[in-house]
Amino acid sequence: MTDTAQPAASTRRILAASLIGTAVEFYDFYIYATAASLVFGKLFFPASSASAQLMSAYATFALAFFARPLGAMFFGHFGDRLGRKSTLVASLLLMGGSTVAIAILPTYEMAGWLAPLLLCVLRFGQGFGLGGEWGGAALLAVENAPPGWRARFGMFPQLGAPVGFIAANGLFLLLGLLLTQEQFIAWGWRIPFALSVVLVGLGLWIRLRLTETPAFAKALEEAPPAKAPLGELLIRHPLATLAGTFAVVACFAIFYLTTAFALGYGTTQLGYSRETFLGVQLGAIGFMAVGIILAGYWSDMTTPRRVLMAGCVATVAAGFVLAPMMGSGSILLIWGFLSIGLFLMGLVYGPLGAFLPGLFPARVRYTGASMAFNVGGILGGGLTPIIAKALSDQGGLGPVGLYLSGAAAVSLIALAFVRRQVEV
Repeated sequence: MTDTAQPAASTRRILAASLIGTAVEFYDFYIYATAASLVFGKLFFPASSASAQLMSAYATFALAFFARPLGAMFFGHFGDRLGRKSTLVASLLLMGGSTVAIAILPTYEMAGWLAPLLLCVLRFGQGFGLGGEWGGAALLAVENAPPGWRARFGMFPQLGAPVGFIAANGLFLLLGLLLTQEQFIAWGWRIPFALSVVLVGLGLWIRLRLTETPAFAKALEEAPPAKAPLGELLIRHPLATLAGTFAVVACFAIFYLTTAFALGYGTTQLGYSRETFLGVQLGAIGFMAVGIILAGYWSDMTTPRRVLMAGCVATVAAGFVLAPMMGSGSILLIWGFLSIGLFLMGLVYGPLGAFLPGLFPARVRYTGASMAFNVGGILGGGLTPIIAKALSDQGGLGPVGLYLSGAAAVSLIALAFVRRQVEV
C-alpha cells in the first residue's frame, strides 16, 4: 500500500464493515430465496397445484426487487446529504428487523390471506433495506481505497455475497439433516430467520465504530450537498445511470438462475432431495468467491470495465451449455454447470464495487450507484426465477439458457457505451 493508505487497524475495520454488513444483508436475502423455493408456497398460499404455489412464492421473492430502487432513492438521498455511516446503519436495521419478523409469521392455515399479506409487507421491507445497503458498502470500501487498490477494496462488499450464501444454505442443509421433513415444515424453517438477529448485532457493532469516508468529507468542503441527489443524477448523469443499470443485468440473471431457479428445478423436476441439492450448490459457491477475487486483482491491473466485458462474453457462451448440463440429470454435470455459472458470476459481479461508483461524482455517488445496481436487479433478477420456471415448463431448459445468454448480451452492449469514469 501507499502512504495514503489508512492505518492498518482502520483499514481492517473498513473492509470488515463492508464485507460483514453485506454478508448479513445477503444472508437475509438468500434465506428468503431458499425458503421460497422449498416451503413458502405450501405454507403461505392456498393449495391449488404445486406449480402454482411455487410460482406464488417466487412472486413474493420478486417483490423485494421492486422495493430495492425505492430503498436506493431513500437511502441514497440521505447517504449523499448526511453521510455513508448513518445510512448504512439504518439500512441494516430495516432489513434485519424485517427478516426476524418473518420468523414469527402465521401460515395460511392459521390466518388465511393475512399470512401472505404480512409476508409481502416484510419482504418489501427486506428489499427496501437492501436498496440502501450495497451502494453504501461499496462506497465505504472504494472511497477509502489507496491509489491502485480501488477494485481490490471494492471486491470486499462483493465477497459478502458468497459468505451470506454459504451461511444461509449451510444452515438450511444442517436443518435438513437434523430435522424430519415434518419438523422442518412445521417450525424448522423459522430458525434461519430468527438467527438473523445475531448477525445484525455483529454488523451494527462494527459499523457504529466507523468514521465518514474521505471522499464524502472532501465533497462537503468543496460544495454544499445536493438538495435533491436523485434529480441531479437524472438531469446531469442520465447516460451513466442507464449504462450502469444495464451493466448489472448479467450478474443478477446468472446468480438467481444458478441458485433460486436451480434449487426449485432440481428438487421438483429432477427429483433430488433438498439436502442433496443444497450440498451441490454449497460445493459450487466457492467458485463465485474465486471469481470475485480474480476479478478484483484483474480489474486493478486493467480496468473494471474490461473484466466485466470479458465475463459477459463468457456468460453468453455459458447459456448454451445450461440445458445439456442441467438437463442431463447427472449430479456431477449439474455441479459442473453451477460451478461454471457461479465463477462467471464472480467475474461480472466482483468489479461492480469499483465500476459503478466510478460512474458518478461523490455528491450523487450513493444515489447513482444504488439506483443503477437495484434497478438493474429488477431487470436481471427480480423476475428471473418466475420467467425461467415458465420457460422450462413450456419448452424445457433450452429457452432458459437462451434467456441467460440474452441477459449477458444486454450487459455487454451497455458496457460498450461506457468510455470514461470519474476518479473515486
